[in-house]
Amino acid sequence: MLQPELSQFLSQYAQIPEPVLVDFTASFKEKKIARNSFLLKEGQVCRYFSFVKSGCLRLYYTGEKQEVSVWFAFSSNSAIEISSYLSNTPSAYAIQAIEDSTVLYLPKEDMEALCAKHPALQEMMRRYWEVAVLSLLTRFTSLQKDSAEKRYKDLLLQTEYLQKIPQKYLASFIGVTPTSLSRIRRKVK
Repeated sequence: MLQPELSQFLSQYAQIPEPVLVDFTASFKEKKIARNSFLLKEGQVCRYFSFVKSGCLRLYYTGEKQEVSVWFAFSSNSAIEISSYLSNTPSAYAIQAIEDSTVLYLPKEDMEALCAKHPALQEMMRRYWEVAVLSLLTRFTSLQKDSAEKRYKDLLLQTEYLQKIPQKYLASFIGVTPTSLSRIRRKVK
């Protein structure tokens, strides 16, 4: 069965013939994840390519004093811990549902078999990884270069973040304490 949201997401990376897209998306399985439950726990190996059909997930690690939110995956986006997935090593991160969520997932072995079967998928996945790496570099550069106030102002342009993400997660995402975030919010208003 063709998964329309997943098909649209994947089609942004490459033009894939309809029969290939149907074969690929039909291979994904669906899983419900309750709020505060985990798609991946620290120490587990990320063995699935996951897509958020509905809900919101966060990627985080546990720092010395607090959890640090690194990434958020909203509806119609992927949710994957790239380092663990690519290297088959235990993850230093966890992926947790912020709200009740539904994900579509495909085991890595199935992904590799489908990519071998359909060369068009290889191009799509290559472009997917390129975009993922560029996004990570942009985020890393922002954390190093931009002020916390600028990072917060950038978040204001992404209303989904402000609507769905609790303040304590937003604070760690932009690299400040919840108290500092409150100060920044007052200043920006």
